[in-house]
Amino acid sequence: MDDDYYYSQSSNDEDAGDDDDDDGYDDLFDDPPCDEDSSTNSFEYTVITEKSLLTMQMEDLQKIIEFLSLSESSARILLIHNRWDVTRILELFDRKGKEQLFLEAGLVLDDNNNNNNNNDSSFSALSQITCNVCFDDFSKDEFSIMSCGHYYCNNCWTEHFIVKINNGASRRISCITPKCNAICDEAIVRKLVAKKCPDVVCRFDRFLLESYVEDNNKVKWCPSTPHCGNAICVEDDHPCCEVECSCGLLFCFNCLSEAHSPCSCKMWELWSQKCKDESENINWIMVNTKPCPKCRKNVVKNGGCNHVRCICGQCFCWLCGNATGVGHTYDTIDGHSCGRYDDDKIKHIERAKRDLYRYTHYHNRYESHAKSLKEEINLYETIEELINDSKSEDTHFKSFRWALDGLNQLKRARGVLSYSYPFAFYMFGRELFIDDMRPEESLMKKNLFEDQQQQLECQVENLSMHLGKTFHLLSDKELSETSQHVTNLSSIVNRLCKEMYKCIENDLLLPFRKNHSIAPYMSNALRKKR
Repeated sequence: MDDDYYYSQSSNDEDAGDDDDDDGYDDLFDDPPCDEDSSTNSFEYTVITEKSLLTMQMEDLQKIIEFLSLSESSARILLIHNRWDVTRILELFDRKGKEQLFLEAGLVLDDNNNNNNNNDSSFSALSQITCNVCFDDFSKDEFSIMSCGHYYCNNCWTEHFIVKINNGASRRISCITPKCNAICDEAIVRKLVAKKCPDVVCRFDRFLLESYVEDNNKVKWCPSTPHCGNAICVEDDHPCCEVECSCGLLFCFNCLSEAHSPCSCKMWELWSQKCKDESENINWIMVNTKPCPKCRKNVVKNGGCNHVRCICGQCFCWLCGNATGVGHTYDTIDGHSCGRYDDDKIKHIERAKRDLYRYTHYHNRYESHAKSLKEEINLYETIEELINDSKSEDTHFKSFRWALDGLNQLKRARGVLSYSYPFAFYMFGRELFIDDMRPEESLMKKNLFEDQQQQLECQVENLSMHLGKTFHLLSDKELSETSQHVTNLSSIVNRLCKEMYKCIENDLLLPFRKNHSIAPYMSNALRKKR
């Protein structure tokens, strides 16, 4: 079963397996001991493949079956109701008792089933029974009775089951009887539906299998497109984290969008929408164009005097926007005196200008680092070729493992830098926290953050420069010096990333953690078993 799992630990985890040197990616560097903080919380997650999904589901089912002496169907009903949380079921069992636990889940206790036993007796004594749904008479062999004691003809049960399955409610199909919350036995559902619609039974079984993901707070599908079929299970209660699927997709476990730390999910949602919608286009139009007073089309002034002609032929004054005649000089327009000043309109335009320039500043830097990251990822192929060609080399600097480790660190840090600009845009802007921080407090925190951002940016560019060298053209001395530079810079960049996260969580977002938690920083490159 271990072959189906894919594990990843944070930088603070102990070395999990003492992997061999040829086992994929090595750990980056052993950094100096540092104080534990929330920005480097350790967590573990598992990639669940299609093969291992049933195995993991059966493990949890077996725990409940053994502890409560239940059938597989009853154990599944209990687990689905409690979001596949075995620990929660055990806690509720101790706190509420077995009867209340079963009642809330829609299960019927066998030892408190006197009414049902009476129904069973009366049901068995009858030769012809009238169904209370279709009101037709059938022999008792054409009826099915559920654990709650209610019985109806097989035709009505079958139609009820098929409708529920087709409507996507197959994981918890309740009894037909109004106000009865009992959940129908999956074995009866499967038996009756198979006679009429075998394909629906396959869908039913698939829904029950996928309930381990759909109804589980700790498991989510990988959002890859096209879907790889894998799911991610976070072992501890750590919904705000970034995980990597075995298909290679790195994403935020909380919001299922691309990994965006140090942005909170709310910040990233706003930034993504802002980059997609027309808000900044509208700002640009407001700042750089004026509407024609006749046709109302927006006109761009391309130089010259303030007498502007629209493509519809209408002339107007650029300063005030009013229609004018054709006659004009460079300084004046015939029959037009523009001396009016609209204070509100000017303030509105000035605000739009500031917002546009501010957004452009942060967006350009965000895009610049994102583009650099894409270019630097192309270095992986070159470095892996160098590693394969130098396997027989004994010296460290000729093995080029340092280059791969450095590139892993560069990739992580470049991503942090790119997403730090959307974070700063909302952290120090008017959209989210304008009422929560005084202007002087916001300015002080902005200066603190930008100092750390600039330090990280400087060292990341240095690391990128050294990794971008043409290694096979360097002498042994130059190659040795380059390996030392890359190793040292990688350690420095790693430390600066940690410090930035610590600043964000402890100095900037501490009062807003409830709505703006961020994923912990992963010091080490994500480890992949090959």
